[in-house]
Amino acid sequence: MGSVCIEIIEGNPHLRSLLGWHLQQLEYRVHQAASIYQAREVFLSHQPTLVVLDADLPDGDGIEFCRWLHRQQQPLILMLSARNTEGDIVAGLKAGADDYLSKPFGMQEFLARVEALIRRKRTPTAPAYLDYGTLQIDLVQRRVRFQGEFIDLTPQEFSLLYVLAQAGGVPLSRSELLRRAWPDAIDNPRTIDTHVLSLRKKVELDPRQPNLIQTIRNVGYRFNMEILNTNISQSQTTKLPRERFNNQRSTLSTSQV
Repeated sequence: MGSVCIEIIEGNPHLRSLLGWHLQQLEYRVHQAASIYQAREVFLSHQPTLVVLDADLPDGDGIEFCRWLHRQQQPLILMLSARNTEGDIVAGLKAGADDYLSKPFGMQEFLARVEALIRRKRTPTAPAYLDYGTLQIDLVQRRVRFQGEFIDLTPQEFSLLYVLAQAGGVPLSRSELLRRAWPDAIDNPRTIDTHVLSLRKKVELDPRQPNLIQTIRNVGYRFNMEILNTNISQSQTTKLPRERFNNQRSTLSTSQV
């Protein structure tokens, strides 16, 4: 079981440590988080097979975070909650949880639920399509549709956009972007700046004043998820140069993501 990675997101430090200890005894690789902010960072860094998610976290709504998780690499999600009404359970399952365990619970039942979910994940499969509102990323055809139009991207631009979007608005450093988006090791972080500049010319209404791919001083870049759900008027949309878009399907391999 050492190859199976589990993330525990639990606000109670004693319960979090206890769950982690028992899972490690079964030789699972375990990473822990106490808040949604930490949980997002851990998930993006380790891509766990299973996420044990507390529905009541100190800095946000676990149900909403469950929806975010479900949109990513579709990990298995075991939701823990002190809420045990039928409506609460249904809400958790509809948000993307694969199982729902009400607190308090016995450790043997918890471990049995974990093992049952892991057995379900026989062969991991990557999502074929990611939908972020006005941005859709087709991972099979390696195509991007933004504001209803297909954008003609280079393979490296596609990988960079995918990694930024998948981070869900979390700022990523240049070194982190190089590690995740580049197929080969590169020592020059400024390579990111060049590709971000090129990408902005294709997805920003005004590349000189970018609001989709934002620069975070002393950190790197973040993808502005909020703007994707903003209603963009027809007059704004027509400002986008038509030569940026191309409806032709790409046949590039997905191995570079």
